Amino acid sequence: MKIKTRLLKYYYIIILLVFAASMKSQTLTVGGTNWTVPIVPITEAGNNYSGTYESAANQILLAASVPLLLGTAKVSVHYEPNPTWHNSLLLAAKRTGNGTTLCVLCTITGGTTYLPFTQTDVELFRIQAVLALASYTNIPIQMQLSGVSVTTPVASYNSRIVFTISGL
Repeated sequence: MKIKTRLLKYYYIIILLVFAASMKSQTLTVGGTNWTVPIVPITEAGNNYSGTYESAANQILLAASVPLLLGTAKVSVHYEPNPTWHNSLLLAAKRTGNGTTLCVLCTITGGTTYLPFTQTDVELFRIQAVLALASYTNIPIQMQLSGVSVTTPVASYNSRIVFTISGL
């Protein structure tokens, strides 16, 4: 009987740990389409490219949720060369809206101006949950490419933009 009580006690502890771990998790879903930058060819000697290009205001759509127990989470961004990228090309991102949420007291802050990023995570914006699950959908992200120049070697450059969400 003593062993049965002890096993039951451990069973409840395991259930509690699993439940607590699931309540602290945040999620991030990334949607949208690939962005191919339309670079207009140079037709006259001595000219350079315009240098800065912007995607559609809703090129990327994020869906994020932050549970009440977590409180605040940050959404970060970085890029990965896919397969090659030139260091003179600079990427930046900004949040162009709040998306939609049913949470009245939840907030989303930061990231409304272009933020340059590299291969290291940079915080783009924060989400705070207050008394409820903070769940946002269709958070629009706009991309910017700068540094395009005739001095950049001719090649097809590609990168993968990676968004992550983490607690503070």
